[in-house]
Amino acid sequence: MRDRRTRPALPDPLLAEFSDFLAARIGLHFPEPRRADLNCGIDALARELGFADPEACVRRLMSSELSRVQVEMLASHLTVGETYFFRERKSFDSLEQHILPELIQHRRRAERRLRIWSAGCCTGEEPYSIAILLARMIPDLRDWNISILATDINARFLEKASRGVYSEWSFRDAPPGIRETFFRKTGQGRFEIASHVKSMVTFGYLNLAEDAYPSVESGTNAMDVIFCRNVLMYFEPAHAGRVLENLGRSLVEDGCLFVSPIEIPQVAVPQLAAVNFSGAVVFRKQSKAPRVAENMVLPVDISVAREAAPARAPCQQASDLYGQGRYADAAEKIGESLSREPADADAMALLARACANQGRLAEALDWCEKAVAADKLNPGRHYLLATILQELGEPERAAAALKRALYLDQRHALAHFALGNLVRRQGNRKESERHFRNALSILDGCPQDQVLPESEGITAGRLAEIIRSAVSGEVHA
Repeated sequence: MRDRRTRPALPDPLLAEFSDFLAARIGLHFPEPRRADLNCGIDALARELGFADPEACVRRLMSSELSRVQVEMLASHLTVGETYFFRERKSFDSLEQHILPELIQHRRRAERRLRIWSAGCCTGEEPYSIAILLARMIPDLRDWNISILATDINARFLEKASRGVYSEWSFRDAPPGIRETFFRKTGQGRFEIASHVKSMVTFGYLNLAEDAYPSVESGTNAMDVIFCRNVLMYFEPAHAGRVLENLGRSLVEDGCLFVSPIEIPQVAVPQLAAVNFSGAVVFRKQSKAPRVAENMVLPVDISVAREAAPARAPCQQASDLYGQGRYADAAEKIGESLSREPADADAMALLARACANQGRLAEALDWCEKAVAADKLNPGRHYLLATILQELGEPERAAAALKRALYLDQRHALAHFALGNLVRRQGNRKESERHFRNALSILDGCPQDQVLPESEGITAGRLAEIIRSAVSGEVHA
């Protein structure tokens, strides 16, 4: 093999073509000033894959659809994994001094629940910094339902993050006492994060450019706070705009989005308003339509309320609004539909999803239970109930609902997958692997591009990839 310094660069036309290919397939953007970085990344990737030269590697990649493994390898060589605890301190100051105190005070009076997403979490320093902040601010943390989701496109980053072991360099801007209080020294200058902090974070693979979100199934819905820093700068403008729209949909009303200072000019989404906290610009989701259908009571005799076909129109409009992420508007239309046809289990289930995506979990549970009661033999209803119960922090009831779904349909791949995840978190690895095998067996018999029912856009092939990653033990599903 030739020395690294003598390997020729890609011809400019091919480099430009591959840059366009990356932008179209996975959203990564390499304008002219960054083409040298792209060339270096391709050279490293070609070496890892055993290609004699980068050109052969590029042409092979462009000859077919990219697999998840190829996307992960591209991400590992074309994105920067440099981060550290409490990076960009002004963001964490605004979170600690303004945003979290307001949230904690409000939620302490009602349901003690917080949902935070680190999108593009790299090697885990960011979500663990958030977890440490919560551990410092909430003395009765065990009484709270805290969800910190951390996702990335780079499986190698996720593997390191899930281990939770770091060097001195990761603490170069951490507040005093953080390392001593929340980490255990393991030798050779390495430090492992405390188990009670580590358990607050769930890591998983997610491609912001391609995967569907928000989604109840992936837990990317109803977020109070989203950190998506130093990620948008890798996307070409159209992809960045779609990512921002989806992140906005993933927030609850008044939820906050953090981006890096250099990415602030990219945020041009009407629903996200810039607010300055402690010298940091944060984007807050603006309240839009009023909440509806919150206290709707079904008639005692639902049989007399059924009407003819025109009653279906509002529900169809609701489905369209839901697909656009206009959950409050969708709920209003579903309310119109249910006032005419109150026994419509499909409408009840859609209303449950709309409420869940707004963070109104008590209402979501209520409507989902009504949907189950109206259609007891539908496995999808029980599966939806389980996802809502998990968000409410009720794993035992969620497991029971998933088992009912599988009793009704033993080939419900999503239910096998969800139950596998649930029992794995409870320490039952053997049962978890059995459910994952069952799910993979079902998915292998489906067309790879088939969208799974109740999945909000997840294909059979994509779910199979997620499960194989979970089985390999690289990251939490």
